Amino acid sequence: MKFIPYGHQWIDEEDIEEVIKVLRSDWITTGPKIEEFENALCRYIGCKYVVAVNSGTSALDIAVQTLNLPAGSEVITTPFTFVATSNAVLYNNLKPIFVDIEKETRNINPEEIRKKITDKTKAVIYVDYAGHPCDIEEIKEIAEEHDLYLIEDASHAIGAEYKSKKIGNFADMTIFSFHPVKHITTGEGGVVVTNNKEFYEKLKMLRNHGIDKSALDRFGPKVGWAYDLKFLGRNYRITDFQAALGISQLKKLDEFIRRRKEIVKMYNEAFETMPEVEVPTVKPYVKHAWHIYTILLNDVNRDEFFSRMRERNIGVNVHYIPIYRFSYYQQHFNFNPKDFPVTEEVFSKIVTLPLFPKMEDEEITYVINTVKETINEVKS
Repeated sequence: MKFIPYGHQWIDEEDIEEVIKVLRSDWITTGPKIEEFENALCRYIGCKYVVAVNSGTSALDIAVQTLNLPAGSEVITTPFTFVATSNAVLYNNLKPIFVDIEKETRNINPEEIRKKITDKTKAVIYVDYAGHPCDIEEIKEIAEEHDLYLIEDASHAIGAEYKSKKIGNFADMTIFSFHPVKHITTGEGGVVVTNNKEFYEKLKMLRNHGIDKSALDRFGPKVGWAYDLKFLGRNYRITDFQAALGISQLKKLDEFIRRRKEIVKMYNEAFETMPEVEVPTVKPYVKHAWHIYTILLNDVNRDEFFSRMRERNIGVNVHYIPIYRFSYYQQHFNFNPKDFPVTEEVFSKIVTLPLFPKMEDEEITYVINTVKETINEVKS
């Protein structure tokens, strides 16, 4: 069996043709395809505004910057996520405050949020882990009670729903990522979604150095040369050919999610009677987007399991190493792993299995059989 990665894009001829059209056009960056992509996402999500940028990390950065919080303010978030979530806090001279997670969903625990709120707390960034929406109503109640901003890191969760409403309509700003392992891809890319017009106008400038007019706004025979620098922004612009790929990919998103659910069903049915394997929990009021499929191993050495699966050409992974464990965070903060017992337990047991729409049934069966065989070997 060839190597099976944990995630992979699905680019077809239609996608390629759409990119080629742009490469043959007059605009290959900061042109009309970007607005077309943003509008398509608005229609899909049901939100008012979308700002496309060159990565999910850039989206997080400008979302936090848009809040314009005083230096040293505290932002509560989860440690069980990719480093970009909390790095965006640091980029903006703010302090990340980690709180523990729920074991079943790996999402941030609202009750733990309450415990960490201080006079310096100004915002919460919650992450829809693996595509399973957080307990959004509880988090919003906390935010309203303490006058906090909410940023939803939905990098895993495009197409997901919370109580029959699409993710992207709850927080002050929501982030989506279009890295190749995500549901749809623009190569690298991301967006900030909001229903707040003031935030929208600022986000557009922040992706373009903080300048108040884009290249498209300044193009043509009757347009003047003047523009202004309103904020200290960065170059986070996305290209038109990336946007064209995103438009084409978005048309396939629901089908991609349908296939992901089909694979998950095969995994769940294969593993749910095995005491050594805890399959993911899905709360009844959410529609899970299934970015990744993770299991918890009981009475099995996770690292030994990991190595043997890799030796058999299965690209298992670990999502995630808790952020407080990284050298940079250890050097600059005093986080104690013992303060996050659920995160530590989950981290010690978790393994990500391959999940992507282009997986063939033969590959899924191979993964399932190899998981069972490897568990038996490691246990014995």
